[in-house]
Amino acid sequence: MNHIILKTENLTYSYGDGHQALKGISVEIKEGERVCVVGSNGAGKSTFFLNVNGVLKHDGGDIYFKGQKVGNSKKELNELRRGVGIVFQDADNQIIASTVMGEVSFGPMNLKLPKEEVIARVDEALEYMNLSDFKERAPHYCSGGEKKRISIADIIAMHSEVMIFDEPTAALDPLNAAMLEDVLTRLSAQGKTLLISTHDMDFAYRWAERLVVFCNGEIIADGTPVDILADDAIREKANLRKPMMLDVYEAMTRHGFSSMAEDHPKDPDAFNHWLGQLNQMQASN
Repeated sequence: MNHIILKTENLTYSYGDGHQALKGISVEIKEGERVCVVGSNGAGKSTFFLNVNGVLKHDGGDIYFKGQKVGNSKKELNELRRGVGIVFQDADNQIIASTVMGEVSFGPMNLKLPKEEVIARVDEALEYMNLSDFKERAPHYCSGGEKKRISIADIIAMHSEVMIFDEPTAALDPLNAAMLEDVLTRLSAQGKTLLISTHDMDFAYRWAERLVVFCNGEIIADGTPVDILADDAIREKANLRKPMMLDVYEAMTRHGFSSMAEDHPKDPDAFNHWLGQLNQMQASN
């Protein structure tokens, strides 16, 4: 049984202008989960991420990391940031060093690790993101996709147990978006806990095992992608689009195709397998 690694109880946060961005958020995230956080712009997703990463100090409620309550002291927030890493939507907001090597080594160095450990972590992260030849390159002269890979290497080098990605595929071309999805799948296979905000419901449907839906600073739904995205009322309230594969599946079952085969194919390969099962069933009847 997976333990709860990150939890919030009645979490609230208001910005300086008085706008309450989080209105009592209570959620539990288990070790190794693949969670997509969805909702329209301004729903509170990014503010939630910045609170559970310790960038913002929550107004009320509680945050727990690995069972320990996290207060707003500098020491407690630093401990939280070590365990919960975040990759921002705009990589330029995250990259600060003049070389890729300096950028990826910044976090481990701040952990006061031995030099040999820092070098080992940086080499590991750069190899993981296929950036080993980029060590001396200036990050700000890299492409958008390369910058995104550098910002992910930052978090990998920190050995964060929970990794948060805020709109990771935004502004990426299809090739880099596919590369990113492969990286996320590999990280998940290594047992990392992943929280990802996205407007891409096709990605959320096929990749996540759980969706948490934000609307006006509140969580209005929490469940499997099928249960959430097949619910017209939830989609309408949160302004979510029905995934193409779910739309096609529901259309076929409405037209009499048996749903006895593999349930709810989520990508083209699974859909082709589902069609093959239907053909076999029809041939045997």
